[in-house]
Amino acid sequence: MSGELSPGQSEHHSAIGISVIIPIYNMGKFLSQAIDSVLRQSFRNFEILLIDDGSNDDSASICLGYVSSDPRITYYYQNNSGVSAARNVGLSRAGGKYVYFLDSDDSLDKNFLQTSFDAAENQNSDILIVGPYHSKRLSGLAAVPTCAQFLKREFLEKHPDIRFPENIQPCEDGLFSHQLLALTSAVGTNPDGIYFYRQHESQNHRIINSNTEGVMKQVPAWIAILRNFYRHYDLLGTHALHLILFMEHEPFGLRYLSMDLTDQQKSQLHQIIKSYVAELMPYIGEDQKKLISRPFLHFVSIEDSSDFQVYYERYVKKEKMKMRLYFFLIKCIPLKRLRKDMRKAMREKFER
Repeated sequence: MSGELSPGQSEHHSAIGISVIIPIYNMGKFLSQAIDSVLRQSFRNFEILLIDDGSNDDSASICLGYVSSDPRITYYYQNNSGVSAARNVGLSRAGGKYVYFLDSDDSLDKNFLQTSFDAAENQNSDILIVGPYHSKRLSGLAAVPTCAQFLKREFLEKHPDIRFPENIQPCEDGLFSHQLLALTSAVGTNPDGIYFYRQHESQNHRIINSNTEGVMKQVPAWIAILRNFYRHYDLLGTHALHLILFMEHEPFGLRYLSMDLTDQQKSQLHQIIKSYVAELMPYIGEDQKKLISRPFLHFVSIEDSSDFQVYYERYVKKEKMKMRLYFFLIKCIPLKRLRKDMRKAMREKFER
């Protein structure tokens, strides 16, 4: 992959605590805020790798300005090859004990790196799930976005074949994290890590998800990656449920339910998901099926997806009625502390 190092590039050494990798493509408007949020961290033993994926705005000049002012910052330019390629280049050059990927239009709370480093060390984690939202979903977690992944570099180096799949987007972060989660039980959490996610119209995932036909063409490629991974590591016998939960989360939850698909696209996606999950079901027991949501089990059992929307709307309505009833009953409990704990448990139950 072509590219050139900035004049400020320095040798890596094992004393670096965290490598923060920032892939960049035409984000000059927000880039300084992202970099500054790292420079303001209470944790100081880090390096920043700025990976410019062929930007044609002022991103390069902004990066070089930071490189000249702080020896912990390095810059790499590559011809436009996509965010996966940019992250992989950063990972290949990282020297920290841990690796974290920050999007160039987002930013971090000042204690993000410190709390994550401490949690990873205390829990001896290969993968640390960061943030309150994802941390409370650790049980049955099948994939997480890059913003929630704090990774031990030694663990990544043991599996050099597991990298962000290039020419895949969306779902490149889901596939990457799903495979890593299948390869270790050393998974910890840091609910205190606060990530500031910026919403704006030029966000890459918004542009990609609006191209429904493009996403539909990618789904078979996702399954091909998963097939190869599970075959290579011989994991179906032990991790079939993990894979089914991924199918529920990504192609079903984030694409079928959330994207504005045509009826034809819904029918096509239903058949793809149903067919692959049918291959996986013989590998799980009846007790494991209880961990799969009722809507998804119904979805993969029906022949025609045309009636699913009616089923799903009824299901959501019924669950909302249950939640209102539970909260009403909780109000009748005299002990304030118990009411608070039960409300929290109910919210978590219905948010799953």
